[in-house]
Amino acid sequence: MGSVSASPVSTQVDVAIFGGGIAGLWLLARLRQAGYSAILLEPYGLGGVQTLASQGIIHGGTKYALTGKLTGSSQAIKAMPGIWRDCLVGEGELDLSRVRVLSDHQFLWSTSGLISRMAGFFAGKVMESRVREVKENDRPAAFRNPGFKGTVYRLDEPVLDVASLVSELSRQFGDSAYKLNWPDGLRFDHARRFSLLGPDGAWQTLETRQTVFTAGAGNEALLKCLGRDKPIMQKRPLQMVMLKGDLPPLYAHCLGASANPRLTVTSYPLAGDKTLWYLGGDVAEQGVGRNHEEQIAAAKRELNQLLPWVDLQKVAWGTLNVDRAEPRQSDGQRPESGFVQAHEGLIVAWPTKLAFAPRLAEQVMAELSEADIPPTSESTNVSLSIALAQAAIPPWEKEHLWT
Repeated sequence: MGSVSASPVSTQVDVAIFGGGIAGLWLLARLRQAGYSAILLEPYGLGGVQTLASQGIIHGGTKYALTGKLTGSSQAIKAMPGIWRDCLVGEGELDLSRVRVLSDHQFLWSTSGLISRMAGFFAGKVMESRVREVKENDRPAAFRNPGFKGTVYRLDEPVLDVASLVSELSRQFGDSAYKLNWPDGLRFDHARRFSLLGPDGAWQTLETRQTVFTAGAGNEALLKCLGRDKPIMQKRPLQMVMLKGDLPPLYAHCLGASANPRLTVTSYPLAGDKTLWYLGGDVAEQGVGRNHEEQIAAAKRELNQLLPWVDLQKVAWGTLNVDRAEPRQSDGQRPESGFVQAHEGLIVAWPTKLAFAPRLAEQVMAELSEADIPPTSESTNVSLSIALAQAAIPPWEKEHLWT
């Protein structure tokens, strides 16, 4: 842990947040609204690691019920779509009415296989009105081909343009989000006192009433910088697949034999009437360890088997490796909810899912209340002598990821 000599003048702030993904941005917004003086520090770009690599799905737990029973994950996340929907129409805890909604619903589809059909049946029974079968004429274009022999269900959970979400939160609260010179530009005395290196080579010392780490995979390095080794983090890697061309818009999960979808497809409109498909699900889970060419070949095989009538001859292909960062679980599996832990002036948090950002912010606010840290009566905006953080670009705009 680096040590900083005493500074004659320290900037005072109620809460300092490290990490500018959706968890940090949502928390910053809630803190500012509640009257706290708060800053956010981000070393790369706002939304630039896990958040912009997500598929933008605001889960309500349905995909976790595909085995026919409500899991801990499905119970914990079931209220999230409603919270987000209120925000998206400007009636929730945040005003996200300017965020682009790519689709206000998704589809589940089953193949003609018995196991897949049973998964769809159980999902519908367990989640009751959240899932309903879609008649042929109301199906998306990808499932109106005569060759499709499965069943399609509508799932009322929205899909967001995550870049638009990050941009809007940055527009509203980005005057408190700063570019962190990492790792050389950060030194800790302890959790509530640290210094930042400014562009002029001078160090600026901050004293906080509470520090919060919401940096995803970066939490581990931040803890090490602070001289701590707990809570312990785990990573669950994915290799996502991207393809772009003359593709029909699609927001859908293919049901399989397990609780995880066999394939998840979300879409993003591109210039020139082109469409991007972003593929997750089992193809991304099982793609870890494959090289770029092997993963693309695997995705082609899966799409040719599930949607053989979709023309893939003139599309471009890309892949993206993503490390999902979470608190370590004894079995190495996905945590059932977000994680918040407070200890000696520091809160460490992982939302584990985009959809859990509001819940995580609420948990942090509760920790502040428990620690008797109310807002100060001073301005909620703190000015630092370092550059403001800028929004990162979506992964599909990075040319090196494409074949």
